[in-house]
Amino acid sequence: MSETTPDAIDYYFWINSDWAYFGNPRLKAMGERYGLPINYYPVDIGAVYARTGGIKLPLRSKERRDYRFLEMRRFRDILGMPINLEPKHMTQSVEIPSRFAIAAMHMGLRAHDLVHAIMTALWVEEKDIEDAATLVAIANGLGLDGAAILARSKGKEAAGQYYRNTDEGIANGMFGAPFYVFRGEGFWGQDRLEMLDATISRALGKPAALADLKAAS
Repeated sequence: MSETTPDAIDYYFWINSDWAYFGNPRLKAMGERYGLPINYYPVDIGAVYARTGGIKLPLRSKERRDYRFLEMRRFRDILGMPINLEPKHMTQSVEIPSRFAIAAMHMGLRAHDLVHAIMTALWVEEKDIEDAATLVAIANGLGLDGAAILARSKGKEAAGQYYRNTDEGIANGMFGAPFYVFRGEGFWGQDRLEMLDATISRALGKPAALADLKAAS
């Protein structure tokens, strides 16, 4: 992964997050329009919650879980992005796909396309992203060498990076995901992307990249 620089967007995310899935296209568009690199940092959200007071989804109240579904429907319709509200293979453990994405980045491969394809596989295509063969197929479909990525993901380098991402995210103020950081200022949630956009626009003296909430291509 690239080194963090003052003029970059640091993106801390849980690779099976519905909200990260919703935010990915707009985040990519922002990076492209501003000419900013985006540093992709998959994290262990369970560890984040344990250290910052968060509550895992299965343990939340019915009222909070019901409202989450309502918000998912709203953003699905506003953004025009398909999503299964209760995907068949939802899991709380995502170290395997997280390390897979990290390994690809360590190999200098495109981060966004692979990360978003993994999220789409879970939230739209009803695929099991904890399954190694599924991950290899996803990467192959992007013209990458899935087997090589998988082999590298099993090493200590990818594991160590996964834990460092989590520690560094918390050090940067992260308590939930997705969490975006620009010049030391954090923004929690894909519904804060317009705030991030406004902040970058002012900092760089450029027109805002996002005109509305519609999904960018």
